[in-house]
Amino acid sequence: MNDPVRVAELKKQLIAEGVRYCFAAYVDVHGVPKSKTVPVEKFDKMAMGSELYTVGALEGMGLIGPEKDECAAVPDLDSLIVLPWDKRYAWFAADLHYHGAPYPNCSRTILKRQLARAAEAGYRFNLGIEPEFYVLRPPSATQGGGGRPEQLQASRFLGPCPGYDVHQTWQSMDFLDPIVGYMNQLGWGVYSFDAEGGNGQYELDFAFADALTMADRMVFLRFMLRSHAETLGAVATFMPKPFADDFRSGAHFNMSLADPEAGTNLFDRALVGSGDFAARYGIGFPDLGYHFVAGLLEHAGALAAVTCPTHNSYKGLVAQGDMPDMSWAPVLRCYGNNNRSAMLRLPMNRPCIENRAPDISCNIHLGAALSLAAGLDGIERRLDPGVPLNDNLYQRLGKPSARGRIDAGNGLSISRLPRTLLEALEHFEEDPLVVEAFGEEFRDIYLAQKLKEWDHGFYAVSAEERARQLTFI
Repeated sequence: MNDPVRVAELKKQLIAEGVRYCFAAYVDVHGVPKSKTVPVEKFDKMAMGSELYTVGALEGMGLIGPEKDECAAVPDLDSLIVLPWDKRYAWFAADLHYHGAPYPNCSRTILKRQLARAAEAGYRFNLGIEPEFYVLRPPSATQGGGGRPEQLQASRFLGPCPGYDVHQTWQSMDFLDPIVGYMNQLGWGVYSFDAEGGNGQYELDFAFADALTMADRMVFLRFMLRSHAETLGAVATFMPKPFADDFRSGAHFNMSLADPEAGTNLFDRALVGSGDFAARYGIGFPDLGYHFVAGLLEHAGALAAVTCPTHNSYKGLVAQGDMPDMSWAPVLRCYGNNNRSAMLRLPMNRPCIENRAPDISCNIHLGAALSLAAGLDGIERRLDPGVPLNDNLYQRLGKPSARGRIDAGNGLSISRLPRTLLEALEHFEEDPLVVEAFGEEFRDIYLAQKLKEWDHGFYAVSAEERARQLTFI
């Protein structure tokens, strides 16, 4: 629980700054923030866990049944954000507590357990996220509320790809300029933003942080994006693949380990020294990083179930699909040196491991927790990631294969990433690391929730499918 003296001081500060209401937001299994709204006069009670939640009424949170006790949401005082666009509101990331102890099925608690494990091994886990998302206007009234949503920009890009197009960004500055201003007010260090490859899609690039801070920021960022879009009569969507013929929205994980005392990035290429793997595989990357890569690859199937968590996610993990050109999404479970067609990329311009598979619908706390668990497993077992693949991997897919394995040369074969949520969940269910990282109860909670989503998405029959197949045979 929080220190009462600090709580009293912070309450005075909030009142002096004109704050009227407070949120202590935990996240559900999907990473969606949940909170009561508490007047600032009651902040001290809220800070000590006065606000109780019947989490069993929410899907995917456990404690199901009216006889179960409630959870308390305890705010992390270090996570304070006063909403930049409305100073009447203060936002805190919160941990759920049950019977006075951290609730084991709380996403934030799950991540903190893995961070503690890393700290015991002498590592701090840093994370950068590259969020992509669409901002769309609802279909016009002339379409009767149906049809394809419209992009935010006044004019649709007519060339092959709107990515990096200055005019598309320029037309969107009513949306982008306030968002970037808010992020910089919060000290997040935005260093670039752009119109992305999809029509109406954007990317924001900002400074990395420790994984808990970054996960908390991503929860707030999605809330901020959606709230601001609504003021423009638009919707910021975190659906991974809104359109079959356009790009998916990723959320690449840029991961590194650091020395918590010196702050040294332990994946820095300058630390290679006489590393065995650098000599063997030709990429100047420390052995520690190679082991981390190997752990991520070892558990890639289970990771996909968490970092690509929806039925729709797997419509984006394709080489081309209905798109006119390649998707730029990863398809194969492999790594490469600065190779954007691999699941894992070792970028030349930053000392980290980039996992290109996660998408914007991910519960970042859970994705970070399982990623760290996988990387630490690779380090502890001193796993070998195998040969890097540095060519255009889309060209390797060749003849279709139901089993999803391809010839990598030299007698090696590599597997595809899961192609459906169901396939990913099979890996998730079978991987013992999931129980180690999440606990058996939450493993089962997550599995049940996502299998239900799979059933709902798979068994639905769309009008398009009916029209295509009604008289097909």
